[in-house]
Parts: sequence; structure tokens; C-alpha cells
Amino acid sequence: MNLWWFIIKGGPVMIPIIFGSIIGLALIIERIFVFKKTRIDNRLFMQEIEQLVKRGEIQMAITTCEVEPGPIADVVKAGLTSYSASAAEGDINFAMQSEGNAQIGRLEKGLTGLGIIVTIEPMLGFLGTIVGLIQAFMNWEKMGANISINLLAAGMYAAMITTAAGLIIAIPYYIAYNWFVKKVQDIAKEMDQAHTKLLQLLGNHKNAKTKINV
Repeated sequence: MNLWWFIIKGGPVMIPIIFGSIIGLALIIERIFVFKKTRIDNRLFMQEIEQLVKRGEIQMAITTCEVEPGPIADVVKAGLTSYSASAAEGDINFAMQSEGNAQIGRLEKGLTGLGIIVTIEPMLGFLGTIVGLIQAFMNWEKMGANISINLLAAGMYAAMITTAAGLIIAIPYYIAYNWFVKKVQDIAKEMDQAHTKLLQLLGNHKNAKTKINV
């Protein structure tokens, strides 16, 4: 018995189950590559930004953000760019919030689709179970006392295989989905921390410049 044998025995409901599994796998692989690009040492990154801001090297800090991958660097860059344009604190805060929301949207892209697949895969499996049982009972009704084990087995195969297939796909995809959700939450928390830290740094830098000018 091979995989193709199970697909055939599972009946027509196996088609949407397999189709959904392919789409879900593609979404998972694509998200893995996206999150891999967000890996930076945020503590060291913010320390470097802090030193540059304290020295008044705002443009160099912006350049540092441009060469660093990930959403946190983009949020910090949005704040630094607004500051270099002599924007008010409220405008700087708004720029970082807007960029942060955009970054979260990019990180969550595809997760809704993956969540739908996680939900419907076991439902399709249960649908296959019902279809298989209906097929078995219809054969039984048709053949009556002459029913054979082979005719009953065909419907039972479809019932059991589709249920198993739906769960086999849904369980690891559910784990992947929740891992991605947790990563988004962690990154959002780190962005908030970077947001608050940068506002503090820029405020201190502005006050220092004011004192010097006075």
C-alpha cells in the first residue's frame, strides 16, 4: 500500500483535502522565509542607535537602519527620518505607529488563509467520514442479505482515511499557525519597546541641543 492507494480509497473528498494541504504548506514555507529575515539582535541594534543619536549622528543612524533587516529597524528608521525633518514629537510618534502597523500587517500576511485551512481540513475529513458511511449503508441497502465485506469496506475505507488525512494535516499546521502568531506578538512587543526607547532618546537629544543653543 502506498500514498496513491490511500488517496484513491479515500474517495473524492481527498481532492480538497490534498489541495488545502498544498496551499497550507506553501503559506508555511513562505512565512518561514519572512520571519527568518526578521532575525536581528535587537538589543545590540538599539545600543548602536542610542550611541549614534547621543552623538547627534541622526543620518548615520538612519543608514544603520537601512542596512539592518526586519520590522524593528524600519520602525526606528521612520522615527529617525521624521526627526531629521524637524517634525514634532506627535508626528514622530505617528510615523512610527503607522510603520509599526504596516509591519505587523506584512508579518500577518497569509496567516488568515493558514488559519482557515487549519479549520476546514478536519471538517473535510469528517465530511469524508459521512460520505463514506453513506456509501457503505447505500451498498448494504442495495445488496441486502447479499452484502459482501468488500462493498462495506469501500465505504469504511473512505470514512476512516479522510478523517485521518484531515487530522494529520491539521495538527502540524495548527502548531505552525500558533508559532507564527506567537512570533508576531513577540515582534510587536519588541517594536513597542524600540518605539518607546527611540522617543526617549530623541527627546533627550532635542533637550541637549536646546541647552547648547541657549
